[in-house]
Amino acid sequence: MSNNPLLPANINALAAYSSAKSEKLTGTTWLNANESPYVKSIDISINDLNRYPDPQPMNVINRYADYAGLTAEQVLMTRGADEGIELLVRTYCQPEQDSVTLFLPTYGMYKVTADTHNVAINGLSQALLVDGTVDQIVNAVGNSKLVFICNPNNPTGSLTPLEKIKAIATALEDKALVVVDEAYIEFCPEHSASKLINEFANVVVLRTLSKAFALAGLRTGFTLAQASVLAPIRKVIAPYPVSTVVASIAANALSPDAITSMRRQVSILNALRAKLKQWLEASPAVLQVLSGEGNFVTLKLADKNSFNIALEQGLVMRAFTLYGENDWLRISIGSEQELEQVKIWLDGLSQSATFKEQEVS
Repeated sequence: MSNNPLLPANINALAAYSSAKSEKLTGTTWLNANESPYVKSIDISINDLNRYPDPQPMNVINRYADYAGLTAEQVLMTRGADEGIELLVRTYCQPEQDSVTLFLPTYGMYKVTADTHNVAINGLSQALLVDGTVDQIVNAVGNSKLVFICNPNNPTGSLTPLEKIKAIATALEDKALVVVDEAYIEFCPEHSASKLINEFANVVVLRTLSKAFALAGLRTGFTLAQASVLAPIRKVIAPYPVSTVVASIAANALSPDAITSMRRQVSILNALRAKLKQWLEASPAVLQVLSGEGNFVTLKLADKNSFNIALEQGLVMRAFTLYGENDWLRISIGSEQELEQVKIWLDGLSQSATFKEQEVS
C-alpha cells in the first residue's frame, strides 16, 4: 500500500482489474480471454489523419443502430464497453453518496469503476438474480443508482430472462438505471434487452465488438439507451473518443456482409461449445460444468493442479476463484484445432486418474 500523501483514500485502497492479459503467462494455445479465434486481416487507407475525427462517426452509429434495431440518437460509441461502464458511473453516481448493485460473481470492471469514483458497491449474488423473485431483487437493490446485469453473465454464463429484466426495470422506474451488459449477446441474440429500450427510459444496454465481432484489439463498444439517458453522458464523454482508424474498421465490421459472416462464425463457435461441454461432462478431471451462454465454458476441477499441467502443455485458460473456491476454470471457445489441445489435456488427466486408481487397487 502506497503512502503517497497526494492520493485519495479510495484510490490508495483500489484493487486494479486483473485482466487475462495482465497475468503474463506464456503458452501457445490462448483460451483465457474470451477472444474470437477468427483473425481479421484489415487493409485501410486513410488520408485525413491531420484532422480531428468525428466525435461520434455517423456511418458507424447508423450501421450499429440498424444492427441493434434502434435509432442513431439511441447509440453512443465508446472505447470498448468498459468506457460505457465508466461513463455511466461518472455521469449518474455522486461520489461518497450513491451505490451501484452487482450480482456476484460477475465481470470485475463494474467494481473497479465504482471504487475508482468512490461509489459504494451493493454486492448481491447471482443466485438471487437467477432464482429470486423480482420483489426480493428490488428490495435488495435498495436505493442503488445503477443495477448492473451482465447477460449472459461472465464468468458463469447464466441468463436472466427478458421478462425478469422488464419487471425489474418497471419496479425501479425513476429510481435506478438497469444496465444490461450484453458483451456476449451475439451468442444468444434472442435474449437481447435492446428491444426494451423504446419502452423503458431506465434500461441501458452495453455492447462490444470484442467478442463475436472478433475485434478485441480495436477497443470498440456501444452504449444503447433512450436519447434522454444518453444526453448527459454526451456532455461527460471525452471530445474525440473514437480515432479515425477505429471508426473506419468498425464501419467495415458492421457492413451487412460482415454481420452475416459474424453470425456464421457464432454458429460454428456455439457448436464447438456444445462439443466442449460434452467432453468436460464426461471427464473425471471435472467436478462441475456451469451450463450457460457465451463463447466460454466455466467448470470446477477435481484437482487444481490440472491447470498447471495445462500450462506446461502451452494451454492457457483462465483460473478463477468462484464461490470462495480457487479450483474453477474458464475456457474460451477457440478454433477446432485449439479445442483439440483441450481434449488432449483432458484425455491425459483421465489416463493419469485411471492409472492412480489402478495403483490404489
